Amino acid sequence: MNKLVIAGLLAMPLSLQAAVLSTGENIKLLVVDGKKVESSFWSPTESLDLAEGKHQVVVRYEGELKSGSKTKMYTTRPYLFELDVPSEDATIVLPRLSTLTQAKAYFERNPEWMLELASGASRKLEYVELQGKGFAAFSDMEALVADYNRQQGITFEQGYAVDLKQAAVEVTQQGEVKITGDALAQLKLWYSKANAEEKAAFHQWTKAQDAQ
Repeated sequence: MNKLVIAGLLAMPLSLQAAVLSTGENIKLLVVDGKKVESSFWSPTESLDLAEGKHQVVVRYEGELKSGSKTKMYTTRPYLFELDVPSEDATIVLPRLSTLTQAKAYFERNPEWMLELASGASRKLEYVELQGKGFAAFSDMEALVADYNRQQGITFEQGYAVDLKQAAVEVTQQGEVKITGDALAQLKLWYSKANAEEKAAFHQWTKAQDAQ
């Protein structure tokens, strides 16, 4: 088993505690807070240290399961969690799946991903099943997650996931959309939604403004 320590953890305030986030059997860590989790076939990363607070974690189920008298590899699409990491160790788990038929049936309906805490408590995790396009849709997981975050207005500040749409857009009970937050929050929201070309154009524009 390989354990990963997120670099941003070293710069976190001393008042915040770190916890170990692990994955259960056949659950593979893919991306954490927008960064690819480095693993290898011989040494998969099954746990990492995270500061207490909100983090974005992307995993998938990948296991060798019984299919009649043989075994076959079964892999799901990536599942993304906006996870509130507690101050205690926790593990992302699924029910034990032993056959290919059982696994397919389980993931075809709404699978229940759970977070088991060291204290013995557990809670159900809300998730987004990421959808890729094309044959190599999931070959670059970091890019796929970055595209999702851009569309959703999600960015990362000091190692934490921040939903800028919640911070900057408010919908009243009458259905009216009100823009909230300061100018900086608005800039962050639209910058997070821009593609690389648009960001480059924005940088050129800001340089021109500074030169005036």
